[in-house]
Amino acid sequence: MTEMGRALRTKLRRTPEEVAHRRQQMNEAFPEAMVHFPAALLHAVPCIPDKDDRHVLAAAIMSRANCIVTQNTKHFPKECLDQFGVLCQTADDFLVRQYHLSGNVVLEKIDNQAAGIGQTREYIVSSLRASASQFCKLLERHIL
Repeated sequence: MTEMGRALRTKLRRTPEEVAHRRQQMNEAFPEAMVHFPAALLHAVPCIPDKDDRHVLAAAIMSRANCIVTQNTKHFPKECLDQFGVLCQTADDFLVRQYHLSGNVVLEKIDNQAAGIGQTREYIVSSLRASASQFCKLLERHIL
């Protein structure tokens, strides 16, 4: 959440009030995403090369997540994650897999997101294209 707040402020030039609002909205919408872990766990995962990324694996371990989704996959070496039964996937790979597991559920979620902001499925797909191009190709056949 700290990293997200910093990115909103520095990259998107959001005000502290906007950042606080976003954080509150995220916490209210998905409270189970807040994972606490003992600080000692950060020292137990030295195979993550960037110490500032170790909290991500620590959170995955504590929450029993089987996948870390990031565009920065090189910071999470496979041989390290294998020790903990955790995969690392890009957003595109993750979304493609979710689509193949349950395409109708994925389409429903995209439609719900679109409706929530007064937009269409096509709008959501176009906004994802830069970071999830293969996923968007799968969805294009479902755009009316």
